[in-house]
Amino acid sequence: MRLGVALPVDDGLGVPEYLRLVRAAEDAGYDSAWVGEVTGPEVFSMLGVLAASTSRIRLGSGIATVYPRSPALAAMGFATLASAAPGRILAGLGASSPMVTEDWHGRAHHRPLATIEGYVRVLRAAWAGERVSVEHPRTQGFRATLLPPEPPPIVVGAMNPKMLRLAGRVADGVFLTWCPVDEIAAELALVREGEREAGREPGSVWAMVSFWAYAGDRLPEGTERLRRLCLQYAMVPTHAGSFAGVFPEIARATELWRAGDRRAALALVPDEAVHRLCAVGTGETVAARAAAMHEAGVDLAVLLTPGAVPGETDGPLQTITRAAAAAGLLQTDRAAASERDRSASPTTAR
Repeated sequence: MRLGVALPVDDGLGVPEYLRLVRAAEDAGYDSAWVGEVTGPEVFSMLGVLAASTSRIRLGSGIATVYPRSPALAAMGFATLASAAPGRILAGLGASSPMVTEDWHGRAHHRPLATIEGYVRVLRAAWAGERVSVEHPRTQGFRATLLPPEPPPIVVGAMNPKMLRLAGRVADGVFLTWCPVDEIAAELALVREGEREAGREPGSVWAMVSFWAYAGDRLPEGTERLRRLCLQYAMVPTHAGSFAGVFPEIARATELWRAGDRRAALALVPDEAVHRLCAVGTGETVAARAAAMHEAGVDLAVLLTPGAVPGETDGPLQTITRAAAAAGLLQTDRAAASERDRSASPTTAR
């Protein structure tokens, strides 16, 4: 069983804290570390720091939204990373949401399917050294001069049926998010439909899924933090459909939250939703969730490890090392030592 870790990009951490987490994951035998991009770290510069500070663990953008950067610029960025860490870079792409694209970055959030498909075409052509001519997103006459020694696998983040099928048609991997174990088979069936539409071999696209995980010492606080994160992401209009099956009162909770009644909104997030979307408890709890995902057809289960409160790193470190030990990953003796050493370091809260 392979495990990945996604860095807690909502926690206000800085580079030293992220380095501590990723080095702990590498020591513990994790397959890969993934850096999201919301309002915290900028993904390419963070991946560059991590690539220079690690030696084995694979590193991916999980997920870089396609609208703020042109595909030519993204092709250059991934090629730069791949030249620094050959064979260790994964190019995770996603359409994000109108709030992020339009309100934060001032770009039009239109034609997400066509944008992702064209973006992938540009990346593949640029990394092959070809002169790129793609109508959407418009990229005419671009030819990269820095080519990756090994083209990074392209992973498409997908939640809705059309994007899942597109991932099956064009991607190397699909990144399922906020997907309970009992929904994995249905989502992967849509990916396989896309493979058939494109004439690809069944199973050509490997699958990964992320889930929130907490196995630290501050369990009550960690549980409430995950409840808040579930609601935070469920309220995003483009994401709400992914939560509908486990969170029936999304609309009412969103209304209360926006009216300023945060306590009442959080009270509508049922414990069942928290535990279906998150693995909260011991390292064994987290490892069991990852194993169930593997049994459901997922190649890589990715732990998203927030702190019990924003800014603390002891909880994420404990989750990373305890889940690795419970899952029987290699190098767990080193992982235990890593947890002790890093827990002894001052925790930075921002």
